[in-house]
Amino acid sequence: MIDLYPAIDIRGGQVVRLRQGDYADETVYGDDPVSVARAFAEVGSPWIHVVDLDAAKSGDPVNRPVVAAVAAGVAEFGAKVQTGGGVRSVADAQELANAGVARVVMGSAAVADPPLVARASEVVAVAVGLDHRHGELAVHGWTEGSGRQLDDAYELFPTAAVFVITDIGRDGMLEGPDVDGLRRSAEAAGSPVIASGGVSSLADIEALATIPGLGGIITGKAVYEGRFTVTDALATLRSAAS
Repeated sequence: MIDLYPAIDIRGGQVVRLRQGDYADETVYGDDPVSVARAFAEVGSPWIHVVDLDAAKSGDPVNRPVVAAVAAGVAEFGAKVQTGGGVRSVADAQELANAGVARVVMGSAAVADPPLVARASEVVAVAVGLDHRHGELAVHGWTEGSGRQLDDAYELFPTAAVFVITDIGRDGMLEGPDVDGLRRSAEAAGSPVIASGGVSSLADIEALATIPGLGGIITGKAVYEGRFTVTDALATLRSAAS
């Protein structure tokens, strides 16, 4: 079965969502990330996807104690935490592993220094975050283009546990995921692909569940805006797998 990854984006200790990665276009959904994460885990979500937006932009991991608290809070339900944002060194990966995180997401640092992923993978499982606009990978909190193309990136990361692929133009827009593009990525990647960006309905989840090789689906704004619940999404994935 494809895993669900409810997303908790943290900025200034609050649960927020950005539109298309724009730090000036933010919606606050709560001030207690641990309670939100526990609610997702309690209904059966196997993973919680946490993004430290402050660290993604500045490199300063000010929310790391919050991430650790989330990991501790969901462990009793058997859920695991995958976290990204500012993971730029083996030391960062080690600190997060020590905090109870099961998998770290390396994005900008991985694109800049692909061998770093292999070194970090010796400490904790690494998801490589490939965030793109029209196929060009973006870095530094999505504020800059890298000049590197998504289709050329997979072979650079042979130790990646998974690839988290985010279509920035769809993120936070509730306009649906790029199913065809994700299908191509799943065929090419060599490791499981986690879809991120644009999921707006259970129909979107059903469509993504048809992709061979897809390992997971990240959903954030649709849950916070009441388009569907985590319980509904999990049921949809179970149905698709049966």
